[in-house]
Amino acid sequence: MKIYNYGNPDASFVLIQPVDDHDISLLENEIDEIKKLTGKDFYFMAFKQENWNKDLSPWSAPAVFGNEDFGEGANNTLNDILKLCVDMNKTYFLGGYSLAGLFALWASFQTDVFTGIAAASPSVWFPGFIEYMKNHKTNAKSVYLSLGDREEKTKNAVMATVGKCIYEANEILINQGSDVIFEWNSGNHFKDSDIRTAKAFADLLNRS
Repeated sequence: MKIYNYGNPDASFVLIQPVDDHDISLLENEIDEIKKLTGKDFYFMAFKQENWNKDLSPWSAPAVFGNEDFGEGANNTLNDILKLCVDMNKTYFLGGYSLAGLFALWASFQTDVFTGIAAASPSVWFPGFIEYMKNHKTNAKSVYLSLGDREEKTKNAVMATVGKCIYEANEILINQGSDVIFEWNSGNHFKDSDIRTAKAFADLLNRS
């Protein structure tokens, strides 16, 4: 797993994000945007995922777009990330966009290492995920959720549930004791992923 590092390695706040090739092309802009939105010093680690649908999925599920099914590689990905989160004097935030946002939310139910979760336009439509949240408890103290105001306006029947699912996720997390911020962004799922993710991480930093 290739890692892209930015910022100050000695900073007390560490931001972690699983990324694909598209995210990597926008990382410098995302980092600059985080710096504009917060005065907090931070270290940023981006983990390149070779198989997005497999590496970030908590369990197997049939494809909802294209032909690629979802795998169950999230446990392995999380274990790789946790190996680099051993300094308990630091505060770790895990986040990402789309399926990486879903992965970050799921990870908060597996470990208490991540104080905050930055879930920008997370794939909470993922089959069975809301039910999973209802039956388990998150460890995240702070969570940032966002969604584009046109994301649920899709002909894909599964993905069209994302608006309903994000409301449910927000309510579940609040009821479980997390400090949750939920924000609407303008546009569909493919607009401003770097800016939306930067806002998510900056919010967590500003609340810390």
